[in-house]
Amino acid sequence: MTLNDPVSSALSAILNAERIGNTTMIVKPTSKLIKGVLTILKENLYLGEYTEVEDGRGNYLTVNLLRRINKCGAIKPRYPVALADYEKFEKRYLPAKDFGILIVSTPKGLMTHIAAKKQKIGGRLLAYCY
Repeated sequence: MTLNDPVSSALSAILNAERIGNTTMIVKPTSKLIKGVLTILKENLYLGEYTEVEDGRGNYLTVNLLRRINKCGAIKPRYPVALADYEKFEKRYLPAKDFGILIVSTPKGLMTHIAAKKQKIGGRLLAYCY
């Protein structure tokens, strides 16, 4: 299996595991970006705890699922977004106002679009979840 976008593969694996009713799942391979996205999903109560397991072959993450995700996915291409453009992308990727999150990579690190709007900074869109 070739992985051109590990973030997209991880999010689709999480969504598939949620849909079939699993309570835990494994995300492999792992990276700082994937851990950052999972941390944001955990802070917004879409996922439970996750732990990194070192197996000597690139490691993997075990993720506890809370069964709260309706849809999630990576945004391709990774659009640059300015402060004035958040509303346009919210309408495109989220089903309703104040429902769900966009994950944005900013110069101050990964954060939700809500936090980025409060800090008045733009960035690049990575993923969405609701």
